[in-house]
Amino acid sequence: MEWSLEVLFQMLRIPSPSGRTDAVMQYVGDVLTDLGLPFRLTRRGSLLAELPGRSESVDRALVVHADTIGCMVRALKPNGRLELAPVGTFSARFAEGARVKVFAEDPDRTYSGTVMPLKASGHAFGDEIDTQGIGWEHVEVRVDELANDEDDLARLGIQVGDFVALDATPELTDAGFLVSRHLDGKAGVAAALAAVRAIVEGDVVLPHRASLLVTIAEEIGQGASHGLDADVAEMVSVDNAVCAPGQQSIEDGVTIPMGDMTGPFDYHLTRRLCRLCRDHDLPYARDLFRWYRSDVAAALEAGAGTRAALVAFGLDGSHGWERTHVRSIEAVAQLLTLWLQTPLTFARWDAAPTGALADFPSGRQPAPTEQWGRLADE
Repeated sequence: MEWSLEVLFQMLRIPSPSGRTDAVMQYVGDVLTDLGLPFRLTRRGSLLAELPGRSESVDRALVVHADTIGCMVRALKPNGRLELAPVGTFSARFAEGARVKVFAEDPDRTYSGTVMPLKASGHAFGDEIDTQGIGWEHVEVRVDELANDEDDLARLGIQVGDFVALDATPELTDAGFLVSRHLDGKAGVAAALAAVRAIVEGDVVLPHRASLLVTIAEEIGQGASHGLDADVAEMVSVDNAVCAPGQQSIEDGVTIPMGDMTGPFDYHLTRRLCRLCRDHDLPYARDLFRWYRSDVAAALEAGAGTRAALVAFGLDGSHGWERTHVRSIEAVAQLLTLWLQTPLTFARWDAAPTGALADFPSGRQPAPTEQWGRLADE
């Protein structure tokens, strides 16, 4: 876990809003190189590594995402400040007060700044600071440069469409809580890399070859829409669990979501992951997410014919000031390590993309016939 947390802190220091992820992928690639694990990049920059196994084809995929929420410059304002557009879905109320980095086209020009409400000073606006609206039209970036108008901003090299990344400012508390922006995604990457490291350094021979897919556009809905091997029979994605009133997710263990806004996850695979948690005394909970989607949805919508499930680390305050616990990241890493060492859910059936009805394992999901009336031939 010490190694995993060091990797996580390094990733949190690297801004990576969706659309500007090259630097964080360079770092993930360096980590895999140090582990001696070969990988390749897709044309757009997603990373695909392969864990060797006894099967001839790549039967499994472990999917995580390294991109985060962020912003782009929508306009240069007459007062020398920047109007913002969000990258990914989050409320402007969670951006207010954030320290940010503004990335100009020139790579040598990066500016710090702060997301400010339009009426930021009670000394100037009185009670209006408490009554102004909430939304992206009510905030602006105060760049830490002498910029009083649009021309000053232009001279700095700032343009419409430049990326604005929210600083993560991570903190690990004595109680084991990790508080930071951008844990959504990056804590999952750290857990997956910990599992990969355990398998590689333990010389574990997996029953099935497996891909590690690190995606770069999950926060804008594209996620694992490309990069998966056509032979993949099982896919497990790692993302955050929604810790909030009305949810069942836990901050100090694994959460196995049964479904999200796109529908149920694979019936057999989700319950198999739950059994692995029970059999190995991993703290876990089951949950359903209402306003949530992940790499799984993008893969299935793109046509992947794979069983798919989600494993989640507990996260309070997602897409804002996020918090998880070290034990949650550790439990997720342990579950992933266990899952990769097991056979496929239905070893014989799942080995091929199609099969005969007589071989379909439907008896494992009982569905008694509805008794609502006699049929004509009865």
